[in-house]
Amino acid sequence: MSGTELQEHLRAKHASLPLIYNTGHGSVALAVSALKNGAVDFIEKPADGQLLLKAIRSALEVEQKQFEHHRQELDAQRRIEQLTPREREVLELIVIGRLNKQIADDLGISIKTVEVHRARVMEKMGVSSLAELVQHVMISTPKEA
Repeated sequence: MSGTELQEHLRAKHASLPLIYNTGHGSVALAVSALKNGAVDFIEKPADGQLLLKAIRSALEVEQKQFEHHRQELDAQRRIEQLTPREREVLELIVIGRLNKQIADDLGISIKTVEVHRARVMEKMGVSSLAELVQHVMISTPKEA
């Protein structure tokens, strides 16, 4: 199996492993294709040990960042799932910029009830500001490919 075939196979399986190409038969077209398809680096043989080590460290940093982002995404999704249906409604309206009075009018409830729901949403989401709340919602939302 070639490096390109392996990369395509891993992508089809939704595996997010950082790939470093190390080839003796590279071309500019192959390098461009590999990097466009997510390879972290493309090194031609014979490779200097320090260059290879640098590429591996870079790949591990990329993997760590992806792992941390995925962990935050799952945590935010889990927190949203813990909200009651009404709290989710209030959350959606908060995130689009509606004020408490507008939310109360939209949902046919009192402003005080909105304030209670808002406080519970903030507590359950583990945030202390509107900016943090919006960030958690954005993180939890799956990105379109």
